[in-house]
Order: sequence, then C-alpha cells, then structure tokens
Amino acid sequence: MKECKQFTMQVGGRDVIVETGKYAEQANGACVVRCGDTAVLVTVCMSASPREGMDFFPLQVDYDEKMYSVGKIPGGFKKREGRASDKAILTARLIDRPLRPLFPKGLYNDVTVVAQALSVEPDVAPEPLAMIGSSVALSISDIPWAGPTGSVVVGLVDGKYVINPDLAQRKASTIHLNLAGTKDAILMIEAGADEVSNEEMVNAIMFGHEEIKKICNFIDDVIVPAVGKPKKEMELYHIPEELDKAVREYASSKIDWAIDTFDRQEREARQAQAEQEVLEHFADIYPENTREIKDSLYYLTKEKVRSKIFDKGVRPDGRGLKDVRPIWCERHVLPRVHGSAVFTRGQTQTLTTCTLAMMSEAQKLEGLDDETYKRYMHQYNFPGYCTGEAKALRSPGRREIGHGALAERALIPVLPSEEEFPYAIRVVNDILSSNGSSSMASVCGSTMALMDAGVPIKAPVAGVAMGLIKNQETGEFKVLTDIQGLEDFLGDMDFKVAGTTKGITAIQMDIKIKGISEEIMHTAINQANEGRQFILSKMLECVPEVAPALSVYAPKIIGFEIDPDKIGDVIGKQGCVIKKIMEETGTDIDFNDDDSGRGYISTTGPIENAEKAKAIIMSIAHDPEVGDMFVGTVVRILTFGAFVEFAPGKDGMLHISKLSDKRVDKVEDVVNIGDVVKVEIIKIGEKGIDLKLLEKLS
Repeated sequence: MKECKQFTMQVGGRDVIVETGKYAEQANGACVVRCGDTAVLVTVCMSASPREGMDFFPLQVDYDEKMYSVGKIPGGFKKREGRASDKAILTARLIDRPLRPLFPKGLYNDVTVVAQALSVEPDVAPEPLAMIGSSVALSISDIPWAGPTGSVVVGLVDGKYVINPDLAQRKASTIHLNLAGTKDAILMIEAGADEVSNEEMVNAIMFGHEEIKKICNFIDDVIVPAVGKPKKEMELYHIPEELDKAVREYASSKIDWAIDTFDRQEREARQAQAEQEVLEHFADIYPENTREIKDSLYYLTKEKVRSKIFDKGVRPDGRGLKDVRPIWCERHVLPRVHGSAVFTRGQTQTLTTCTLAMMSEAQKLEGLDDETYKRYMHQYNFPGYCTGEAKALRSPGRREIGHGALAERALIPVLPSEEEFPYAIRVVNDILSSNGSSSMASVCGSTMALMDAGVPIKAPVAGVAMGLIKNQETGEFKVLTDIQGLEDFLGDMDFKVAGTTKGITAIQMDIKIKGISEEIMHTAINQANEGRQFILSKMLECVPEVAPALSVYAPKIIGFEIDPDKIGDVIGKQGCVIKKIMEETGTDIDFNDDDSGRGYISTTGPIENAEKAKAIIMSIAHDPEVGDMFVGTVVRILTFGAFVEFAPGKDGMLHISKLSDKRVDKVEDVVNIGDVVKVEIIKIGEKGIDLKLLEKLS
C-alpha cells in the first residue's frame, strides 16, 4: 500500500482532514476530505491529448450522492443510484464555476472532476468539503491549473457570521452563502437570503474570503510541497502570430463598421458579412486555418466592443451603463391557469404560470439531508426557439436546473408559510425569447404570476444581472446594469442579484477572469439595487397587489390539526370513514406523512364543503365529554331506546326515558331511523355513552 499522507487544517473552528496517497492512485490527483463523520472522495483526471475539433475547454464536473453515506437504500425498482438529483447537479455547478477560469487558455484536453459523498453526518454538509477537495486534487495533480481555491459556506445567525454552519445554525440563518475564491479575489458566489441588506451581504462575502485565504495558504504552503506533482508541459492551442496580425490589419475597419449600430439584427447581419469577406480574402493565403481566422475575428470584435464600453461608455444597444432595457408586462394571460404573467425586458421574455394544489402534490425528495418534500417547485425551460434556433425540445440540462433553482431561491423568503397558505405551489418559466438575463426575468415573471394567482407573498421580488468590463493592466473597471447576451458573452462577469425593496434574497456570480475585488462587489451590488427598484416599479404598474381571491379553477384548501392518535379513527377500517366524508362533502382529504396530525381538505366546489368536512373530522377526533352537544342521526331502534350516530364511527344510547320529559310508550312515537336530532351527552361509562334528546331537527 502506498504511503498515506494526512494534513489537518482548521476551517470555521473545526478540524478538516485531507488524506492523499491511499485511494484512487491511477487518477491524476485524488484526496479524501473529512470533517466529523462526513467524508468526500474527489478525483481529477485529464485525457492524454486534446479532443479533436474542440473550440472550448471540455471540463466535466460530477457530484455523486451515495445513499449508503446516510444509511439509506435507494428507492425504485433497481435499488441503486440513478440520475443525479437536482441538488447534486447544483453542487456540481458550484464546484465547476470557481475551477474553470483558472485553467490555461487553449487547453482542450478533457478534464473530469468527480466528487463522491461517502459518509455524511447532518451537522457537516459535504458540499463545501467537495469544493475544497476539488482544489486539493487539482493542486497536487500534474494538470496545469492556476489554483488553489478555497470554498466555504457562510451563515448569519443571531447577527453573527458563521463558517460552514451546522444543521441547527442552517435552519436559523438568514443567509446561506456558498463562496469560493483564491487568496487574492472572489471567484464564485451563490447565495439565498432573507431580505438582507447590501452591507450584510458584502460583509458576509468578505468574512468568508478571510477563511478562504487560510485554506488557500494551507494548500499552497503545506499540502502541495509535500505531495504535489510537477505540472505537465502542455502544448496549448494558440492563433499563429503572423495570421493574427494579418487578419487584424485587414479586418479592423470591417469590424468597426459591423458593430457601429445599435440594432441587434443589423449588427449580426453586418458581422456575418464581415466574417464572410475576411474568410474569402484569406481562403488562398491560409486555406487550412479557417478556425484560427474566426478565432482572431472573435478576439478582435471582443476588444473593440469592450473598448467602446470602457473608453466611450457606449453599449452595443446605445444604453448608458446604468440603464435598464425597456420593460412591458401582462398578467392573467391564460384564463384557465391559476396564475399567469408575461415579463418582457428588451429581447428577453418569459411566460410564467402558477399552479396550486394539495400538499400531497408536493415533490418527494430522496437525498442525503433530512428534507423529504418540496412544497414550492420552480422550473425553468429554455426551448431552442427562444434564441431562434431550430432545435427539438429536450429534457432540462444543468443550466436550466441551475436557473430554476436561482429563481426558486429568490422567491422562497417571501412565500407564505404552510400554515398561512396550505398549498403546494408549482411555478414554471417558459422562456419565449432570450437575449441575456433570462433567469432574472424569470424572478420578475414569477412574482407577477404568484400575485396573479392570489398567493399572499410578503413582498414582490425582482432581479437584475450586472456585467463587468475590467482593464487587467490598470485595474480600472465599468459595471453594467441589465446586461444583454453580447455583453455577457464578451464581458468579464455575470452577477445576478434578486430581492425586494427591503433587501437581497438571492445572488449568483459567474466570472471569466481570475476574481473580483471588494470594490467591484460593492459597486455591483449597489448599482444592482438601483436597477432592481426601477424594475419593481414597472412590475407593480401591471400587478399592483396580490389578487384578492384565488382563481375559480384553483382548489379551495383549508388545514386542520388533530391528535395523531385519532388519525386511525378518521380514516376508519379500510378507509371507510374518510371515504364517506369525502363522498358526502365533495372534498379530498390528505394527512401529512410526518405523524403531526396535520391534514388538508380540498374542494373545487364552495369553501363551505371543506368547512363541513373539517367539522366532521374534528367531531371524530374530539374525545366526548359530559355536557357536549351534537347533531346526529338515528341509526338503530330498540324497544328501550335509539342509537344516535353523532360522529362517523361514534354513537350513543338515547334511552326511551330521555326522549321526552313526559312518558313515552314507544320509541317510534318520537324518533325513527334516519331522523336528525340534537343530543347532549349525559354520561360516559364502560358500556358506552348515554344521551339526552334536546331537539328533533327532521
């Protein structure tokens, strides 16, 4: 067995142990990261040669949730892990985003990073350990990479920032911030928050960065010198210098002409024409270098567009740096849908729908944490037609899942509690047209659809995407509000901020450079707040308040809570009691699976139907006491009295002597089977319940 090296560092006051040299020895780099009883194996591998025809870096990151890590057997027929869960996909994206900018430009070899959660305790989340492990594995491997990076989760509990909070702290925290960076700058931000201020969010980021610096220094100064491999000398793709110079000289004026218009379609047509002319010109000079010529044109265009923004403050569509694109909105566009809205900003447009249902329709989850169901389901679709592409519909990819999760995270803090609004809620964003920032348009459209559906949200939420153009030599920068597709493609940052008038509810940052400073972060967040408030005002012009009533097509739902021990009485033998209640009242009844005794009654008819069913349920669950009065039905007659069913499955004896203050010779002289009567309990004994007739109702 190879020698195993162990390294221990402190992260957030806990020991984090990194083991190398013992497992997965054929990978380019591998390590196991442990904290408490949580252990994650991370491996990195690189192909021996570049993939043929690649024009982008083929990095693939996977996060594998092993159900045995929490002592569970997977569900389903096969009883084995299947397609990655949404949470696993989102974790893979968290790992990917800070790693990607640090690989050398021109590297087209396949690189895979695989993180596997092998053992998980509830108080130590495996995701930040997987992110640290990916940095360690790449740092000690022979794969060229400009790390290390560090990663932490930051919480805000009772006014204090916490690194990698435990389970109780996560539940109490008003911020859940995933953060990654180098010792010099921030690389990745992913956060959900409960309407926190700009200052609180920036302070959380800077607090986390201090811990990240310690992690990076430990990897650099302790782990890499001990077990690191020399980095491979790689032949990286580059544009031949002579070709690049020739293309730039010939094409410079043509690109100036191509981008000298604020109309997107005209600009794209001009760019296509300029590219065709350049390719034709160099067809005989460089017949085998079409790709290099196109790449040279791309970098030339990028420089010129960035220069116009940076030096002249002129954006591709003519806006100022802080201007938001024109906005128009619609509500209630689909009459049979419970709630619907269209939000349009520039050439980005989303159709959002809201569907309400019983809590039994909530999404069942099978994962490594203790969350068993999801009441609020937010889904995002990005069909080919939204960018004018002839593509067939297909299942959502990682990008769609990530954008849906971001919008979901932005809205969860303003949703009413389950007790206030006992509905499962599904919101779907169908992107109809996209030219940048469709995820933030989804946040806006979703707010409007929820309000149109009558969901009593605490406050409307809007989102805006911020961009960045930075001079790498001087450090000067320009932050752009509400970036469109070209600015995202040619810029240095996509910084998305969502929130209410009160504060931030979600942040996501992706960058293409090697980190951003605190100054850039302050500027971006403050400028985003200005844009967000403007967008909110436009949304509220269309939907000024939550609809006063639910759609007539939405189910009416009321909640109730009874002693869990009485659930069996309400259901009855083989469900006979609950079926009878539902048939008589025209309702559906469900109980939670958590043995809390909480349940829900739904009806598509009048709300009185649900209230009648609730009254019956409460009467069954109630332990009768002397003096209680009920309305019941005579179900059986004997010579000495009648049995009255005052609740399903519950009856009492109405003795002939209690039918009247006067003498009664025959029970049938007063009541008959099927009569509805009002009775009072006068005695509860071992033989049953004795009743007294108060009033005959029918």
